[in-house]
Amino acid sequence: MSTPTDGPDAAPRGGRVLLTGWFSFLHGEATVGDLLALDRVRAVLDRRGTAYDAAWSGGFHPRGLRLDAADPGRYRAVVFICGPLHGPQIEDLHRRFPHCLRIAVGVSVLDAADPAVRGFHRVLARDAPGVPPSLRDLAVSAPRSPAPPVVGVALTRGQGEYGGRRRHEAAGDTLTGWLNGKDCARLDVETRLDPGDWRLAATAAQFEAVVARLDVLVTNRLHGLVTGLRAGVPVLAVDAVAGGAKLTAQAQACDWPALVPVEKADTAGLDRWWAWCLDEGRALARQRSEEFHAAPETALLTGLTAALDGAAR
Repeated sequence: MSTPTDGPDAAPRGGRVLLTGWFSFLHGEATVGDLLALDRVRAVLDRRGTAYDAAWSGGFHPRGLRLDAADPGRYRAVVFICGPLHGPQIEDLHRRFPHCLRIAVGVSVLDAADPAVRGFHRVLARDAPGVPPSLRDLAVSAPRSPAPPVVGVALTRGQGEYGGRRRHEAAGDTLTGWLNGKDCARLDVETRLDPGDWRLAATAAQFEAVVARLDVLVTNRLHGLVTGLRAGVPVLAVDAVAGGAKLTAQAQACDWPALVPVEKADTAGLDRWWAWCLDEGRALARQRSEEFHAAPETALLTGLTAALDGAAR
């Protein structure tokens, strides 16, 4: 749908185009669809050789150009990308850039009479009342980017049984702060099962189905380590108990090297094991998985059966 509005005549001044969206507003939000649509528009403007800037919320992109810092006199046009056209923030956009050509593209029109809609000189909507849907969302044809690794994060901040040796809060803060700076798709995975909570796996098989699809598992849990290696997924483990405890013991028993004591969990060390897990650690994790399935642990079970036999006599 291409809709001219009754907005003021455009009198472009500067030479650049300013790209905006809900991702530009301090109290807006940045969604996957918003940023994919932005990438699609960028690609079109790049092919045309059109100079542009993108305006960002300082809360989402602190180092980017903030909307309130964009000089209206520098731009000949303002393009609003994706999302619904409504609300005072979009109305403010019209007041801030009154002399720019204002275009909305790939948007949803809820009410054609809304001032947020009528302030645009042109509305290129993906959907609007009374208009048969025929235009695909801009995100559909956005340029594809290389996929970053998918990383499961299985953490506990409990385990009170370790008393004064507990460093779980520090370990969790270190790991999550470090991961926040990594270009990866993070997935919070919980080893606790609960058939009554849709967020959690109800069976071990369901949990393992998720783990098997990961590229790396980061954990401070013993069974995070075990389930990752069972699935052939490299695990970066941090033992959150001062001096080491069951996680360190199990890493040694499984002959898995990517174990960091909480006392040594710093950025340099985590980065080193991260790179290893994404490289040679992949092959070693697959090897460990094959070994586990080919030669199941028997010592504990032999002890169990011997104890049972002894108790029966």
